[in-house]
Amino acid sequence: MNAPIVSTQLASRLQQADLAQHALTQNYWNPRKNLFERSCPAPSELDDTPLHYWWLAHALDALTDRYERTQDPDTRQRMNDLLAGLVRANGGVITNDYYDDMEWLALACLRAFDATGEPGFAEATTTLWQDIKTGWNTHCDGGIAWRKFQMDYKNTPANAPAAILAARLNGRLGISDGLDWAIRIYHWNREHLVEASSGFVWDGMNREGDGLVDHEWRYTYCQGVMVGAGVELYRLTTEEHYLAEAVQTARKAVTDLVDPVSGALQYEEQGDGGLFKGILIRYLLQLLLVHPDAQIRAALTTNADSLWANARTEGGLFGPDWAKAPVLPIDLSTHLSGVFLLEAMLRLPNGL
Repeated sequence: MNAPIVSTQLASRLQQADLAQHALTQNYWNPRKNLFERSCPAPSELDDTPLHYWWLAHALDALTDRYERTQDPDTRQRMNDLLAGLVRANGGVITNDYYDDMEWLALACLRAFDATGEPGFAEATTTLWQDIKTGWNTHCDGGIAWRKFQMDYKNTPANAPAAILAARLNGRLGISDGLDWAIRIYHWNREHLVEASSGFVWDGMNREGDGLVDHEWRYTYCQGVMVGAGVELYRLTTEEHYLAEAVQTARKAVTDLVDPVSGALQYEEQGDGGLFKGILIRYLLQLLLVHPDAQIRAALTTNADSLWANARTEGGLFGPDWAKAPVLPIDLSTHLSGVFLLEAMLRLPNGL
């Protein structure tokens, strides 16, 4: 009697993910620019907001999610078009002044390469990695800087994704020292920006040049990327402490950073914050793929159900609060987080 229930649930989740991806393309894709627009409705052509480079990196991740699942040739073409459009809009180069931005794009390009075999994605990844490594310096006893014109400010978003990338690159694309880099970066982040007793991950330190940690900044994505880094190091080394640390941080996140009434992950506004929950979801999934955990799995299900029931517009766009009805405009970043969650539900191990 269980098989029809599981099959029905899977069909429902597939439909949800497909509708979310369709809404992404229909509402944000600009074929003239080969880019996703920053918001829906789209901003004025006179809008002079800087290129939303790191949002587009995550948009490539969303397209890769769809391509891995469907092998749709139009999605594959859009992946290539998006990278070309981003480079063109970025002045003809793939690098920029923010190390975390480049890490997000390198991670997305590496996944796109694995999914398609397109050499352009591999070349982009290695170019970005060579630039990312220049961010490591001796300020704050090590770590990768957040941006090139503030080399003494170190944060989790510039370090944990670099550890994930280095681990995934180890022994690939001509890179032989990825594991060494991943271990060095991970341990710096763990020692400086993780509360050892709870596993909670702080955002950054020395932002004002005073050596202090920003304890008031409690973001979901900081938890997610440290979970992801721990998972990747566990995969490479099989050392249990990496897995234990990832589980500790993940459980802390789904306990502390949620709405106490709905159980949905906390509201973090639109703009950059719109992407934070989606990043956490991506790496919670990676943890579940190596370590089934009932608490974490239940959290994903609670959020997916709340997102679909409460946070969706009539046009299929997802708002920033996964427990409340959204209003337009909705940023690309915000909708992407919803896409990531619904795609993640299709990849949960051992069925739904």
